[in-house]
Amino acid sequence: MDWILENGIIEDMDNEPERSPDSWERLRADCAGCMSCELGKTRTNLVFGVGNERADVMFIGEGPGEQEDLQGEPFVGPAGKLLDIMMEIIGLDRTKVYIANIVKCRPPRNRDPLPDEQAACIGWLHRQIALVDPKIIVFLGRIAAMAFIKPDFRITREHGQWFDVNGRKAMAIYHPSALLRDPGKRPETFVDLKTLQREINALHD
Repeated sequence: MDWILENGIIEDMDNEPERSPDSWERLRADCAGCMSCELGKTRTNLVFGVGNERADVMFIGEGPGEQEDLQGEPFVGPAGKLLDIMMEIIGLDRTKVYIANIVKCRPPRNRDPLPDEQAACIGWLHRQIALVDPKIIVFLGRIAAMAFIKPDFRITREHGQWFDVNGRKAMAIYHPSALLRDPGKRPETFVDLKTLQREINALHD
């Protein structure tokens, strides 16, 4: 299975023979031993994903941090605690959404994942998206938005706007770690969250 960067957007180029339908068990087993990039050599734990595997809403970040690497679960450090608060504001929690990252192993010193690291890992995320089949995807931060929405995505200008990503409604909001560094962005994010809440409510109208 080859995963490439096409005009900056990560695409699936699957030339494998047709196989039986995917499953969470198969995906976890396939992903567990992945050493497709250098990040696999330095990880403590692979950070797969967490939440409702049939959720209407999926949150996608860029990569694990220190606490995520230690615990093997996405968004469990300070940024994760803030994400929990952000979700609670609009009536969500981890039982109602699915949370994953573009890369499953922690980049050294929490740097941004490199393009080749993203390309090596994005296949696992595409399979997660296919299994969850969410109606709405929320990208946490510019790295995730650039990988899926457009390579020149500007989080400061385009956060909270709706886009079509492979037939799904998608928006990007500031990453919780950015909100920890700059609390001044929180009022904008509150507006984005309420926009998201309205769209989620509309799913059930």
